[in-house]
Amino acid sequence: MIKIGIAGASGYTGLELIRLLAAHPDVELTVLTSETFQGQNIAEVFPSLNGVVDLTLRPLDDSITKDCSVLFLALPHIAAMDKLPVYLQSDCKIIDLSADYRLKDPKAYSDWYSVTHTHPELLEQAVYGLPELHRQAIQTARFIANPGCYPTSVILALAPLLKTGWADLDSIISDSKSGVSGAGRKPSLTTHYTEVNEGISPYGLASHRHTPEMEQELSTLAGKPVRITFSPHLVPMTRGMLSTVYINLSEDLSDEKLVEHYRNFYKDEYFVRVLKPGKFASSHHVLSSNFCDIGLKVDSRNQRLIITSALDNLVKGASGQAVQNMNIMLGLNEKTGLMAPAIFP
Repeated sequence: MIKIGIAGASGYTGLELIRLLAAHPDVELTVLTSETFQGQNIAEVFPSLNGVVDLTLRPLDDSITKDCSVLFLALPHIAAMDKLPVYLQSDCKIIDLSADYRLKDPKAYSDWYSVTHTHPELLEQAVYGLPELHRQAIQTARFIANPGCYPTSVILALAPLLKTGWADLDSIISDSKSGVSGAGRKPSLTTHYTEVNEGISPYGLASHRHTPEMEQELSTLAGKPVRITFSPHLVPMTRGMLSTVYINLSEDLSDEKLVEHYRNFYKDEYFVRVLKPGKFASSHHVLSSNFCDIGLKVDSRNQRLIITSALDNLVKGASGQAVQNMNIMLGLNEKTGLMAPAIFP
């Protein structure tokens, strides 16, 4: 059995990792950390784990890699930046769920995260963990920068178009909506029940930190700089994400031709489901699963493609994708532990 550690096990992504890995046939959870709940059994923090996982939460320290072969860093942004170089001195494989090593340009951290990256020399070594685009590099990686949830939904929605010449890459707009769990477990005024319930609100307009992550990957695919107008919204549901992406077409195309093209592009990708013409992505249909559903519609009157992309922000948007990356790194079937369908209805 492969020994697994999770740093930051008491957050939502940490819990989701535990839920998925506890049912994984090839791994064993050996160490869980939490600064807030250290000394408590994980089942005291999450009663849903009672009888499933029996581990005491410990503080995060430099020796954690002695007790595991794979370490997931489910820590807040910036918290893993100085930890990762220490852990890389061991033989442990690292999967970082934060944004600390996703961006290749160190200046982007100053511009978007208001911090100076303390280890810019490691940015080029990090493999961006989107399996549908970087599987070969993931197979031999020492550490993975696990993608954000919004970028996963938007990049998968656009990737098949980037090299076709069918679209105006200067016209991309994404209207994206996320459940409240995307903000993490730590309470705040903006995620308070009274503030969120029965309403929908935009945030981070023209300034959201996931923007440079999307532009980095889309530019690499296109072979030239690509910019995106990104408008995220908070909706009153616990989990789930839907991105509606708009891009102008440079020629007349039918729904059927685009669906065929997308299905060919993703023909070997189990976790991306391209819906038939006339069907559109819904967060209900991917709830608690590792699937990303994509639906397409041509607005022929305006010569514009509308792409709908739905995923569970805690699974394919975070912990499920991290487990998928782990499977690839370890040479396992990447579906292992991730085969469960959505739980709706």
